[in-house]
Amino acid sequence: MSKQAPLCPAGHLPHKGGDHKHHDHRPEIQGQYPLAPTASEARRRAHPISPLVGEMAGRPEGGVRRYAAALLLTLAATLSALPALAQSKPDVERQFQRWIASDLGLEARKAGISQKTLNAAFDGITLNWKLPDLVPPGSKPPKQQDQSQAEFSSPGAYFNETRLQTLGLAGRGLAGTYAAGLKKIEAAYGVPGEIIIAVWGRESGFGRAKLPYSAIEVLATKAFMSTRKPMFREELIAALTMIERGDVTASTMKGSWAGALGQPQFMPTSYLKYAVDFDKDGHPDIWNSVPDTLASIANYLKQEGWQRGRDWGFEVSIPADVSCAQEGPDLAKPISAWASTGITRISGKAFPSHELNAPGMMLLPAGRNGPEFIVTPNFYVLKEYNNSDLYALFIGNLADRIAYGGGAFQAKWGNVGKMLRSDVHSMQKALVAKGYDVGNVDGLPGFKTRRSLGDWQAKAGISPTCYPDASLKAKL
Repeated sequence: MSKQAPLCPAGHLPHKGGDHKHHDHRPEIQGQYPLAPTASEARRRAHPISPLVGEMAGRPEGGVRRYAAALLLTLAATLSALPALAQSKPDVERQFQRWIASDLGLEARKAGISQKTLNAAFDGITLNWKLPDLVPPGSKPPKQQDQSQAEFSSPGAYFNETRLQTLGLAGRGLAGTYAAGLKKIEAAYGVPGEIIIAVWGRESGFGRAKLPYSAIEVLATKAFMSTRKPMFREELIAALTMIERGDVTASTMKGSWAGALGQPQFMPTSYLKYAVDFDKDGHPDIWNSVPDTLASIANYLKQEGWQRGRDWGFEVSIPADVSCAQEGPDLAKPISAWASTGITRISGKAFPSHELNAPGMMLLPAGRNGPEFIVTPNFYVLKEYNNSDLYALFIGNLADRIAYGGGAFQAKWGNVGKMLRSDVHSMQKALVAKGYDVGNVDGLPGFKTRRSLGDWQAKAGISPTCYPDASLKAKL
């Protein structure tokens, strides 16, 4: 396996990779098409904020009134984007340098970081004031926007077919290019090559991502003045440990705007736990080495519980007389038991014989209004990379395209998800009052909300859909 990912023809690569866990950290990638959104993007796009009170969307104003209104809105947006500074920027910069030398430096030395490494890592580093979620010293964190009057969108918006086709085409080619190496990686870690390639494509467009940020600058800025300082402080110490070990220099440690590193977009703590020196050159290199990148992704999934020899899941057809209120990882049963109820693969193929006695779980992201699945525990391992059902489904579908030339899910996504979160929140509260466990009462229909709703519908003599809609609110 060569170290460098080959450049694919223009227009055959997606333009955004992905990141996991905390934020959408994804770098930009050159190409024609944007990649489908990650979980955090999906949430942002799914909850557009309603127009300001008094605004009428789509209604033009004229002359001075239009100019004045635009100016006021621009000023309001600018002022609300950052918390008010209690100190000047030069004062904060000086405080930042003192924090590096004393507070952070003391903790770093206790963690085994030498003064030589500290000096090299922070040489020329200043605060990056353009990063999001900053809370400069003396200022108050910005108030979170009220999402109660926001809508959530259909899960189908996540699965852009053009994007998936683009990724699938490039992924199939790369699976062939790196076939020998992937075979060795699968033998070592038990993760199929198509899953590894799918994650690689999703996270960084197969290594073509632009990584313009100094990881030390990003992590230090966020450890010093962000809404989640303790998390980024831990990541900064991990990044310094990488430099101390000789794995990477501060100048070459490039990442995304949230500090996610390299082609698999690992945070530094994940690098220390999962990164692999598969090409045996002395250090795990997730920036330039394709073997190290692919093996590191496989090692991540293995350590998070990937079960060798099992699939991620299957799109199925669930008969109308089989309750949709059986969804969730806590309601697993043998796949043969699901099949005995009349559930079949939508492709018409039988469930693989080696899967029949193994556990599977029902998954209906849109209730009865979209594709239906029986997933395996490996589906939930994919969620450890990015905690989103839709992310894991995206990886599974992309992997099937890479391995078998598959296409879109056969069932269509219904026109769902146009309710206000406040309405769903009210429905959740009503279900809780009736004794149901809906999970988080947050206005978002997770699997516990969906199955609780389906059970209530059945008991109320309503054909279960296992998904909220406006007609159910008054009935609840």
